[in-house]
Amino acid sequence: MEKPTFNLEEVNKIIRNRRSMFVSQFKENDPVEDSIIEEMLENANWAPTHKLTEPWRFTVFSGNGLQQLADYQSELYKERSEKMGTFKPAVYDKFKESPLKCSHIIAIIMKRNEASGLPEMEEVSAVAMAVQNMYLTACAHGLAAYWGTGGVTFYPEAKAYFELEENDQLMGFFYVAKPNLDVWPTGRRKPIADKVKWVR
Repeated sequence: MEKPTFNLEEVNKIIRNRRSMFVSQFKENDPVEDSIIEEMLENANWAPTHKLTEPWRFTVFSGNGLQQLADYQSELYKERSEKMGTFKPAVYDKFKESPLKCSHIIAIIMKRNEASGLPEMEEVSAVAMAVQNMYLTACAHGLAAYWGTGGVTFYPEAKAYFELEENDQLMGFFYVAKPNLDVWPTGRRKPIADKVKWVR
């Protein structure tokens, strides 16, 4: 394979203009093509991975699947919160309604490979880099997207639903839709010089 050439200006542009956009900024009832989601997932598959463990796994909800996820997470929230006396109708409604405002929701899973001997942090980091690849691809297509760890992310009961083994992790959800904004959001970062120490 020949050494690839890249357009550095475009690389910098997509990295520095990646943005999170949330459900309130989603355009409803105008789904993203599955082919774009498949491209996002293919690019996720090319994230760095120590020992080639490729620990990322994804479950994609779209169409009727969004209703299934909405029903599952809202009812699980209700069941858990009623036992603890912390049930809030507004939270239940959010769990029930927000997924239906998305085009696709991608559950982000870390499949632990104990035999690799790798620290868990490396596997979690590999999955996070896979998500960044999805983020960049979504933004390149002008889509609204964000990675959230709400919903049932940290519910132990959710492991069975997502077919996770004991040491696997549900790392949240990647929400995707077309944006309802006319203007791309402006980013904010403090100077990198404030965050770097050089040793020469």
